[in-house]
This record gives sequence, C-alpha cells and structure tokens, in this order.
Amino acid sequence: MPDMTWVAAVARLRARRESGVLVTVATVRGHAPRDAGAKLVVGHTETWGSIGGGNVEAVAIDRAREMITAAKAEPELLDFALNDKVTNQHGVQCCGGAVSVLLEPLPVVRAVAIFGVGHVGLELARVLARQDLDLHLVDNRSDMLTEERLGVLADAVAQVHTHHTPLLPEEVLARLPRGTHVLIMTHDHAEDAALCDAALRTDHLGSIGLIGSAAKWARFRKRLATEGGHDEAVIDRIKTPIGLADITGKEPATIAVSVAADLLRTFEADGQ
Repeated sequence: MPDMTWVAAVARLRARRESGVLVTVATVRGHAPRDAGAKLVVGHTETWGSIGGGNVEAVAIDRAREMITAAKAEPELLDFALNDKVTNQHGVQCCGGAVSVLLEPLPVVRAVAIFGVGHVGLELARVLARQDLDLHLVDNRSDMLTEERLGVLADAVAQVHTHHTPLLPEEVLARLPRGTHVLIMTHDHAEDAALCDAALRTDHLGSIGLIGSAAKWARFRKRLATEGGHDEAVIDRIKTPIGLADITGKEPATIAVSVAADLLRTFEADGQ
C-alpha cells in the first residue's frame, strides 16, 4: 500500500478522474486492530492507508470494489464481530471486540466546458463554480481569461481549468474528460458552428448545449446536415436553446442562472 495520506489519495483519484470508496472505522467496542477514525481509500486497483488488516479490511475492500463496479452512490455501514466463534470470509479475528465500518463512495466529479467566456460565459462560470465539478473555460481571446478578470471565481468550489485557444477551440474537445457537458456560447457564430460540428464528431462527450435563437439554429442545423453530413438523430444531440424556457430575461446574469439550472436538471436526469 503506497505511503500516502487518505486526503492525498482522495485528491489523486479525483485528479485521475477515477471513482473510489473512502472506508472509515466508525465505531469500536472492546478490542480491535485500529481505533475509530482509521481510514482506507480503495480505488479500482490500488488501496491507500489501512483499517487494521485482516478480515475486516479484506471484506471492506471487496465490498468497496463491488460498490465501485455498481457505481453505488449511497454509503454503507458494515458490522464485524471479532471473536473466534465467527468465521469470516477471510478468516478469523480474535481481538474480542466489535467494529462498524463506513464505506462512502467517491464518485468521479462532473465536468463542464464553457466555450466562450464573454458576458454570459463569465456569469455562467460564476454560478457553476459554486458546484463540485471540474470546470473548463475555453476562449480564443486571451483577455477573456486573465487572472484579473477571472478573479470573481476566487471562491470556487469547482476546480477551474482555463484553455486559451488562439486558432482552433474545437481542438480542446478531444482533450476534455469523458462525459464532459459542453456549452457553446462564443462571440462568433462561425466558431459556434465549427464547435457544433466538432462536438458531434467527438463521441466521449456528455450533453451539448448551444446558446442562441431559433433562426440561428435553423441555419446551423441545415449546415450540419448538408456540409457536415450529420444525420438528424446525431444533430439532435445538440440542445438549443439552452436554459429554462419560462425564464425570459436577457441580462447575462439571468441567462446564466437559467442555463445553470437547466444543466443541473440534466445532471439529475442522467442520474449523475
């Protein structure tokens, strides 16, 4: 087991975008190998830390890996009697006590990419930055991504990643994590169109949203079918307009709240 604190192990899983389980000795009665509060982090193939070894740890690791495979979201509590009258899955532990162990799933956090960090994009980033997710901000204008301008995200709960793309913003799509939800709202309709086409050709993305009017989408849809060669079912992956239909305000902050609420609703529908 690598020598790493459980906090660092959880951070490593997040950085790798791998799910895991945090295992904690919740209660101890009598004698047990470890005190309450001892922690173990279980990943797909690795573990970090220890809750005392033996049957308790082996069963906890087995169950944690089952939870990872099943993508379980709810925590579980396992109880163990540590005496010679109880033969467990991985042998006998005769400490004489009893232990309960809490298993808490560590899901892969959601990822969202905003293409275009203008007035609406920045307001949207401010709202989404308060969520626990990986937030990618993409723009071909370096002045949109300055430290000073993005200072309003200083209190972010999200992990914010910026991408300055002077030439081809669509190249970022291939580098985004699997399942990333993409929101297209650049300052240039031609760039929006190119991003829509590229997003439809990128098969590992989550939802794709496009800001704009019905007239803009009618033009885009026609081009995606004729010049892009996409069939109708593929084109329907793009949701437009984005936001909640009954919020009609045009102010950037109002649009941002509407789009964020719509995206959170998408998360719920996906069961993420």
